[in-house]
Amino acid sequence: MKFALLSTLFAAASAFTAAPVARQSTQLAAGKADLKAIATAANPVVNFYDPLSLADAEFWGDSNEATIGFLRHAEIKHGRVAMFAFVGYCVQSNVHWPWPMTTAGDSFPSTDLSPEAQWDAIPEAAKWQILVVISFLELWGEQSGDENAHYMRGGQPGKFPSFDLFRKTVHPVPFNLYDPFGLSKGMSAEKKEKRLVMELNNGRLAQIGIMGFLAADKVPGSVPALNGLAQPYDGDVMAPFTAHYHLFN
Repeated sequence: MKFALLSTLFAAASAFTAAPVARQSTQLAAGKADLKAIATAANPVVNFYDPLSLADAEFWGDSNEATIGFLRHAEIKHGRVAMFAFVGYCVQSNVHWPWPMTTAGDSFPSTDLSPEAQWDAIPEAAKWQILVVISFLELWGEQSGDENAHYMRGGQPGKFPSFDLFRKTVHPVPFNLYDPFGLSKGMSAEKKEKRLVMELNNGRLAQIGIMGFLAADKVPGSVPALNGLAQPYDGDVMAPFTAHYHLFN
């Protein structure tokens, strides 16, 4: 069962015990020196590894600091999405929600289908609802202001803005996406540093995990460790609307 594999990977993730980060900033701020300190804390064996020299680049004619801020934010975001995806994949492989999926009373796809095939089986309108919410969160995450500098302009990479402005001007929202219960308010700077590095490591592991699942389902035998768990899938994971039509046709 994939839940067993999930437990195994979580155990592996716990092995990435974060060493204390040199007192640079509680924000994992942009800057090559900060990258080297974070890399050492995240994995003292590998340390700073940048074979493409991306940490020296200047994307789109912007500064090196802005480029590092972009790269840091991108890695954190991809890691978070991968963690959601990995856990979601395991849940969808084993749990069938008992309530109706649509107002017409249609049930959720069976767990006999792979998670990829389950996505293909849900109505087109449901897919659009999911993508619209994701698009909103993406756009909201790019906003900046006096209290929330953009990550390419000295702000904290990975920090997601609160919904306070949305609550005041558009519609009430019960929780913020980041730290909805305010658990981090009383944390020390050292603990925040350690948890941020742990998040990086877990996100990196989750990216490997979810891509392993997708590869194993799409190309049988490509991930030997998953040979007994993979559910063959003949669709296209890179074409989310392929069951209805292709976005680019």
